[in-house]
Amino acid sequence: MSAKGRLFVVGTPIGNMEDVTLRALRVLATVEILAAEDTRKALHLLSHHQIAVGNRRLVSFFAGNETAREQELVSELLAGKTVALVTDAGMPGISDPGQGLVAAAHAQKIPVEVVPGPSAVLHALVVSGLPTQRFLFVGFPPRDEGPRLALFGSLRQEPGTLVFYESKERVAHTVGDLAKVLGERRQAVVARELSKLFEETLRGTLGELSQKLVAQPVRGEITLVVAGAEEGALCDGEAAQLDVEQEVRKRLLRGETAKDISTALTVLTGQPRRKLYQLALHVRATDVSLSSASEERS
Repeated sequence: MSAKGRLFVVGTPIGNMEDVTLRALRVLATVEILAAEDTRKALHLLSHHQIAVGNRRLVSFFAGNETAREQELVSELLAGKTVALVTDAGMPGISDPGQGLVAAAHAQKIPVEVVPGPSAVLHALVVSGLPTQRFLFVGFPPRDEGPRLALFGSLRQEPGTLVFYESKERVAHTVGDLAKVLGERRQAVVARELSKLFEETLRGTLGELSQKLVAQPVRGEITLVVAGAEEGALCDGEAAQLDVEQEVRKRLLRGETAKDISTALTVLTGQPRRKLYQLALHVRATDVSLSSASEERS
C-alpha cells in the first residue's frame, strides 16, 4: 500500500502578482495535482511566474462542485498523490472553498501543510490604523435585511475591531445599516483594491462614510474595517437588561406595528427579526390591555 500524499493549502496574490512566496512557487511547480477555484486564473499565475503545467493535473474546485471534488481529491491523496489547493486570491478557506477539504484530509490522517500568503483581512486591518490586539472577521454580511440587521445588532457590544467583506454594489447600503445599528460616530475604513494599482482607503465615521459612498460609489474588491465598541458602551447594559416582551408591549401601546417593532428590536438586541415579529403578534393577540387600548383609539 502506498504512503499517503500531502495536501498543500497555498496562499496566492490578492492583487499584486509579486506577492507570492518562494515556497509557494516551489510547491506549485512540484505538486502532481493543482486544485483551483478558477483554473484560468491558476494558469495565469503559473504563466506569470514561468511555471510549466507539464504533467501535473489541473482540476476545478469551487463552491458548486466542492463536495464531490473533496471525495475525489481525498482518494488521490490516499493513493499517495500531492495536491495543492489555491483560490482566486488569498488564503483558501477564508470566505473561499477549502475548509471542507482540509477537514476531510485530517479525518483520513492525511498531512496538511499551509503555505502562508496574502490575506485581505490582515492587509485591511493593518492599513486601517484601528486596534489590532483583538479583531473579529465577519465575512460577507447576509443579503436579506432581517438577518443582516440581526447580525449587526449582535455585534453592538463587540470590543474587537470588525472586518467585513462586501461587494461594490452593496457596500453603501451595508455601511448605512452599520451606522444605524452601531452608531454613526464609530470609526471605520473602506479599503478597496488592496495591493493593486488603484489601492485606496477611505477613512471616517460610519455616518460620514455612508454619505460619501452614496454620493461617490466605489469600485473593486472591498474590505470594510469598523472599530469595536468602546469600553463605556460595554457597561451600559442597555440591550442585556432589556425585557424584550415588555418592550414589545410598550411599543404596541404606542401604536407601532409588529413589523416596525421587530426591525427596531432586531437592531437593539441582535435577535432574529422573524422571532421578534412573531412575539409582537402573540403579545398583541393575547394582552388584554392592548385590546382595550385598541378599542379606545377606535
